Amino acid sequence: MIQEISTPEAHPATPVRNFSVLLSSTPRGARLARLLASEQLRSWGLPLDPAAHLVGELAANAASHGRVPGRDFRLTLYVVGDTLRIEVTDTRGDRIPHAQQPEPDAESGRGLLLVDALADRWGVALGPSPRKAVWAEVKV
Repeated sequence: MIQEISTPEAHPATPVRNFSVLLSSTPRGARLARLLASEQLRSWGLPLDPAAHLVGELAANAASHGRVPGRDFRLTLYVVGDTLRIEVTDTRGDRIPHAQQPEPDAESGRGLLLVDALADRWGVALGPSPRKAVWAEVKV
């Protein structure tokens, strides 16, 4: 005898979109991160601002402050629900970034202040040594 079992209709889960790429820890790799992120966001139909700026700042930091010769950094984008998360992972886990107010005449040092201003949330996640990921989230 075959017994028919009825189950409640399944609701489709919120789609998760993701993109990840390994890039050289150089200024060129940082520029490429922003270009690739912009194209990916366009393909997902998401706005470029402020996400492209966040990618640019985080990738530039990875290429300059998180650089270890011969090691790359990873850019990861993913969307869950209405939140885009941007992660940039490098191999300088010993250098934990934090936003600080630079001297008024300083020519650099404002990147994480921009990240703080543009992102809904941001932070640092330590990975298996020697990795760290600096991440930022924005509502889309």
